[in-house]
Amino acid sequence: MGLDPELWKLNPSQVLDADQMMRYIRAALSDQEKGTALPFATIEKATGTIVGSTRYMNIDVAHKRVEIGSTWIAPPWQRTAINTEAKYLMMRHAFETLGCNRVELKTDTLNMKSRNAILRIGAKQEGILRSHMVTWSGRLRDTVYFSVIAPEWPEVKANLEAKMASKRQ
Repeated sequence: MGLDPELWKLNPSQVLDADQMMRYIRAALSDQEKGTALPFATIEKATGTIVGSTRYMNIDVAHKRVEIGSTWIAPPWQRTAINTEAKYLMMRHAFETLGCNRVELKTDTLNMKSRNAILRIGAKQEGILRSHMVTWSGRLRDTVYFSVIAPEWPEVKANLEAKMASKRQ
């Protein structure tokens, strides 16, 4: 599922075969060992199929913030409730268990699907960092930053819960 070239076209890294996927997973687990990330597999509960991945990253305990990122969802599951549910669970844990002040999300300015998905979950666009990253293709990526802050969480949570409830009916 994760080897679809469309998933990686606008991503800083590229994963097109099993070896590259193993390097991607090893890097995520290495960051977990360092305490800077916590990766998750995104699994379709009904079938047990791994349909994507996401993670907490750039964990900053001192400033009570975390980024949710490195997210990919296989095309058949994009624009379904799966990503909404994953982001809901991660934000709920970040705000209600970890006591975060903010949750950050970012994406390539060219990735309109991702930008729209981030806005749909209730994050607010903060700004664009120009020439922020060099992608696997050598292209300089401009990055759009979004966030949800603690005072916004109750409203964002209620909206996400309403979205998820309407998809279950």
